[in-house]
Amino acid sequence: MNEIHHCYHCGAPMEPRPLAGHTRPVCTSCGMVHFLDPKLVAGVIVEMDRKLVMIKRDLEPGQGLWTFPAGFVDRGEVVETAAKREVREETGLEVELTELVGVYSMDGDTNILLVYAGKAMGGQLQAGEEVQEADLFDPGMLPPLAFKRDGSIIQQWRERKTLTLP
Repeated sequence: MNEIHHCYHCGAPMEPRPLAGHTRPVCTSCGMVHFLDPKLVAGVIVEMDRKLVMIKRDLEPGQGLWTFPAGFVDRGEVVETAAKREVREETGLEVELTELVGVYSMDGDTNILLVYAGKAMGGQLQAGEEVQEADLFDPGMLPPLAFKRDGSIIQQWRERKTLTLP
């Protein structure tokens, strides 16, 4: 359980208590329950010149490995806007989102990942501040991937793309 020491409502100490099958921080004074909500991540599989735009991460987890552009959605931000922002920040590209590829979550992971497909519509491919490199890869010949689920997400995108080709 994350360390929540004081109630954000009244300032009294919090203590872990069983509630609805989970241990949650509960205020010892006012009884306020602090729910530890997941973080939302928006990613985009960007197609450009019949290749995928990939970034080499400069941050942990997965530092030095490759993934598609993605990042946290800010509170109050529209998910699609966050997805486009992350692509711009990490690659210098402007994108058009074409479809939702999927929503992904795993047991024990505090992040929920929404992945879109997109097409590069402008800008210049370059590495952003939190990225070592940005490059294009053939979808069938990907570099070492940063996250276990990246390969299956890209494969799912490839299969959907094949089904929608004329």
